[in-house]
Amino acid sequence: MSVIKYILRWARRKSLWVLHYNSGGCNGCDIEIVDLLTPRFDIERLGILAEASPRHADVLLCTGPVTAQSKDRLIQIYHQMPAPKWVIAVGSCGCSGGIFTGSYNVYGGIDQAIPVSIFIPGCPCRPEAVIAGILKLSEAID
Repeated sequence: MSVIKYILRWARRKSLWVLHYNSGGCNGCDIEIVDLLTPRFDIERLGILAEASPRHADVLLCTGPVTAQSKDRLIQIYHQMPAPKWVIAVGSCGCSGGIFTGSYNVYGGIDQAIPVSIFIPGCPCRPEAVIAGILKLSEAID
């Protein structure tokens, strides 16, 4: 492996820019994601930065099930992200559709619309579990 490829992989692994998207859940996981961004957990010390634009994000952090209303937006956001890109499904709703499975406008988990790299189950998912999932993803990048 060349030195430039090694440096690029190291940089990708050590500075993940995360975009959060709620595709239509109860907001329980969203509150935990907001808690993740507070100084109590301080994810920036791990190189994880919250990003507001899909054009600058490396990781798409999705909560909630895929609904008929959000499916097209989710796919559009995924295609706006530059390669290489990764998707993390957070919570029971993001992984499988959760309690909303079988509803008239719910397709299921995030993997029904876009490819998912990591699943983090829980209802709601704890901030520690989200940090562990993102760190597991950073190990998989290497």
